[in-house]
Amino acid sequence: MNLLLTGFAPYQDFGNYANYVPFILAVLIFGLLDFVFYNWFKRWVPRAILLIDEVAILLFYVFGFDLLVYICLAVFVIAVCLFFLQNSADGRKYISNRANKVSPKRIFGRNSAIPEAIFDRDAVYRKVADAVLIMSKKKIGALITFEKDDDLSDFIAKGVTLNCPVSSEILQTIFYPGTRLHDGAVIIRNDLIAAASVYYQTVDIAMPGKFGSRHRAALSISSQVDAVTIVVSEETGRISIAYEGELQTIEPESFLTTFEDYMALKSSKKISQSGK
Repeated sequence: MNLLLTGFAPYQDFGNYANYVPFILAVLIFGLLDFVFYNWFKRWVPRAILLIDEVAILLFYVFGFDLLVYICLAVFVIAVCLFFLQNSADGRKYISNRANKVSPKRIFGRNSAIPEAIFDRDAVYRKVADAVLIMSKKKIGALITFEKDDDLSDFIAKGVTLNCPVSSEILQTIFYPGTRLHDGAVIIRNDLIAAASVYYQTVDIAMPGKFGSRHRAALSISSQVDAVTIVVSEETGRISIAYEGELQTIEPESFLTTFEDYMALKSSKKISQSGK
């Protein structure tokens, strides 16, 4: 950055377009840093400090106050180092989350498509079905969301990161009443339990009395992203699937095939409970 700034003399002739190059490069670099800082630092104070410092650097640079430019650059570097040390855990989490987002389109929106991974889908679906049917019989409440074409990293980051293989036993343990993670949702990405204890913002809609908070949460997430969410009622043991803002009650004997149909669905077409 210092090299860029020293390449632009004070009171440059703005009629010479070549003199704009180092200044524009400096602005672009600061813009990239701002993007990182905005996602990294969740509090507005460090964001404001860094932004003010950047603006001061550019202004002092344009008007030829070299000493002030160096002072502001030093303040900028020191502030970044201090913020990093103070928020090192958040920084590692941010870098890890960005490293896991394989699509470049991800930076432009939360719901960018992700590439299809290779794993034994049938085995994963059977393990989930086994856990769901057992929890249904025991009336253990559960909320399980499967990531499809939309990246759910922002939701995963709000829960407890697990990244453990999908298994019937682990799912039953997570939702067993009294465990620390039994409240909230589990998000499954490919063949891994990405996170547990994830809370969705519920929608305020009229629902029959037989449906509770888990069903509202399932409808909420299903209306926001391309994902399939399974709900097990702790009151009745009833199994439901939420997809594209609609909730369908599923009979235990046809759960696996209906669930597989939803996971394979690529359009908004309603899947009927065929029990095939």
